[in-house]
Amino acid sequence: MNQPKIKHALNVTRDEDFAQWYQAVIAEAELAEESGVRGCMVIKPWGYGIWERIQKIMDERIKEAGVENCYFPLFIPLSYFAKEADHVEGFAKEMAVVTHHRLIADGKGGLVPDPEAKLEEPLVVRPTSETVIGAAMARWVQSWRDLPLLTNQWANVVRWEMRTRMFLRTSEFLWQEGHTAHADEADAMQETLRALEMYRSFAEDVLAMPVIAGAKPENERFPGAVATYSIEAMMQDGKALQAGTSHYLGTGFAEAAGIRYQDKEGQQTLCHTTSWGVSTRMIGGVIMTHGDDDGLRVPPQVAPQQIVILPMLRDNEGDEVLLAYCEGLRAALARQSAFGERVRVLLDKRPGKATAKRWAWVKKGVPLVLEIGGRDAEGGQVSALRRDRLWREDGKPNFVAQAKDDFVATAVVELEAIQQGLFAEAQAKRDAQVVRDVTDLDGLAAYFAEDRKFPGWVEMGWSRPTGAALDKVVETLKGLKLTIRNTPMDAAPPEGPCPFTGEPAVERILIARAY
Repeated sequence: MNQPKIKHALNVTRDEDFAQWYQAVIAEAELAEESGVRGCMVIKPWGYGIWERIQKIMDERIKEAGVENCYFPLFIPLSYFAKEADHVEGFAKEMAVVTHHRLIADGKGGLVPDPEAKLEEPLVVRPTSETVIGAAMARWVQSWRDLPLLTNQWANVVRWEMRTRMFLRTSEFLWQEGHTAHADEADAMQETLRALEMYRSFAEDVLAMPVIAGAKPENERFPGAVATYSIEAMMQDGKALQAGTSHYLGTGFAEAAGIRYQDKEGQQTLCHTTSWGVSTRMIGGVIMTHGDDDGLRVPPQVAPQQIVILPMLRDNEGDEVLLAYCEGLRAALARQSAFGERVRVLLDKRPGKATAKRWAWVKKGVPLVLEIGGRDAEGGQVSALRRDRLWREDGKPNFVAQAKDDFVATAVVELEAIQQGLFAEAQAKRDAQVVRDVTDLDGLAAYFAEDRKFPGWVEMGWSRPTGAALDKVVETLKGLKLTIRNTPMDAAPPEGPCPFTGEPAVERILIARAY
């Protein structure tokens, strides 16, 4: 018997055009919109609500590690960057620069920079804050007693991107950036890996987004860093998304900024520093990990509203009774706790048909939608729709009717099941698309050249080449439109030679197409 054809909420599917589908989800879920400035976006309430949830939970974890929040200026003197040559070279092409402090009329009805108002020193609009925070650390750190110095800021940054895509790569984006100073390499590396593990567990436990944590190769390190680590997530189109990074900066930034301390023997010693961050790019990861052909699916832990109640209003005298019933249901649910917090539940009283509002919330990805009619109120019933189980086999919405008290008693279990189910589904998809039986370059080229819709990742042996040998590998992969993502920390021991150099493999790497 043929399955009934389901008419999905979006006008494009993932299989038809993944890039267009991604944009459609952002628009239909009302996450963000164009701002009128190229590469910059307006984050709408639902999208910003997800970011606020990410902020809240991440901030708690940051503070649990003893890190304190502060804030540093948006404008950074150009001379700060010039002190660290590798760093400035890495960001030079992306920097936005302020050169004047006043505008004047041009005599043609417009405005131009006043030649008399040129700044003595250009100011860079913050692309990252290592330099300006380093200058502060040099003032704050005097003695070994001042270490470790653990700071973080929540801020916006500007990197002048040529090819932009909402949430994934924008000229301005929101993030947190941790910056720490330590007495020695061992303590700094411990902090670097602590932050990496924080990001890994956050991505998996909170965003339900499976990731692989590992070290970046030399060519992919943060400009000026000694070592860079990342978490890499596989999107539904098989591409990799770098969802967070943590960097051990050695003493290079400390030397440039003069971050020194007097050790216990009275000697002046350079600090070892770190930096680590995640951004609104994580929202793009949530979209491409969990979204389906009906829109977004938001993991309950980061959903601005976990349950939405839709009364089926009739514009008659029965509406008052129905609303009172729904308010009682809302209050009962709001007294429950899920994931260590009160359940977030909204009673949507806006005018309009419940079915139209239902599909608006489905596209936003709210985990549970409740539709309540007059008969439900009279009978003490609830009709519940789980966003992750949207359709029945007959092609109709999968509403489940049950007694109100029963639903209230099990709502938290339902939310936890949705959270776990989304992770399990994404993990199964990811694991099915990581290939480990490709052992040479011909096989690598053939795998990604095959006529498959969404190729995944290849894990191969790696001899850890550097310098010119690594440059040659990078050029080879560039020709195939591939990149090295990282060396997984939990990978199996390597076997045989490195397919790129022929030398014995010392670790394994992930190779993929990426955002």
